Amino acid sequence: MPAMHRNPLKPAVVITTIQSPTPSIRKWLRTINGRVIVVADCKTPPDWMLEGCDFLSVRMQQRMSFHLQRFLPWNHYCRKMIGYLVAMEQQTDIIIDTDDDNEPLHPYALLPQEGMYWKTAEKSGFANVYRWFSDLWIWPRGFPLRHLVSSVFRYRWDVRKNNCRIGLWQGLVDGDPDVDAVYRMIVRREFRFHRREPLVLAKGTICPINSQNTIFFRDAFALLYLPAFVSFRFTDILRGLVAQPVLWAADLLAGFTAPTAFQLRNPHNLIQDFRSEIPCFLHAEKVCRIAVETVRKQDGIADNLHRVYEALLKHRIVRDPELRLLDAWLEDYAKLAASV
Repeated sequence: MPAMHRNPLKPAVVITTIQSPTPSIRKWLRTINGRVIVVADCKTPPDWMLEGCDFLSVRMQQRMSFHLQRFLPWNHYCRKMIGYLVAMEQQTDIIIDTDDDNEPLHPYALLPQEGMYWKTAEKSGFANVYRWFSDLWIWPRGFPLRHLVSSVFRYRWDVRKNNCRIGLWQGLVDGDPDVDAVYRMIVRREFRFHRREPLVLAKGTICPINSQNTIFFRDAFALLYLPAFVSFRFTDILRGLVAQPVLWAADLLAGFTAPTAFQLRNPHNLIQDFRSEIPCFLHAEKVCRIAVETVRKQDGIADNLHRVYEALLKHRIVRDPELRLLDAWLEDYAKLAASV
């Protein structure tokens, strides 16, 4: 297995919360040799305080000069994007995107951006990467249901060791991993993945990526954009589906690692989750097809990201406000990237 080592670059962990300081946030503070940035929303307790955290209160956010601030809705998970911008402003090279109910496992370490990793065959379509790390019946949120039976019961891996350059790592999560409401309503159990070597997805092979335990390298920071005008359970899935073809055009790849976090999931209404996940079931394959057809090798990541969202707007997968927010995000991102 490739050596897991502490990256010499200091990462930033970004979390949004409407709760008092959680045990998970406290554990990130004890674990990470870097900044922990916590983004408040209107429902966050006004007296929220945890020594060592960079806490972005509502009042503090209102005073920020980011262009994004004019278009970003309140009472929304996507407030997290303010934290990404602050992390970039602090010139971090790695952003760990996670939630307030996910705690890092000990010892927590980051894989290098470049190295020899197991890599899938190219152009294999949707791959259920959870099956690389488990022999059991499980699939990630956002995985197209029509591919479910073949991916769960008859999956065969065609992999080789290759030198890979990674844009983002999706770390898996033990306990209550990121699965859809269909899975949760059918299978109710705590889950543990195998400690296998990482798996990198080649160009043309794709798997849903979430915001539960995800590591972005500086090259891919523009792709942290979280769409704010789609359903809550679709926002990070849409981000990940768009990100992968954009990465391919930049000669970067997405990889999945064995669990580096554990989730004690906050209470959820599974029927409400299911309703919110319907766009995942309906649009995942279409989003990937649009992104693949839209990206251009000669364009940079930010330009390709914008091009894909314009195409998604044409196909009515996103709405007009999304493009205004994306424009603001890319304006802020460009200023911060130029200052490095």
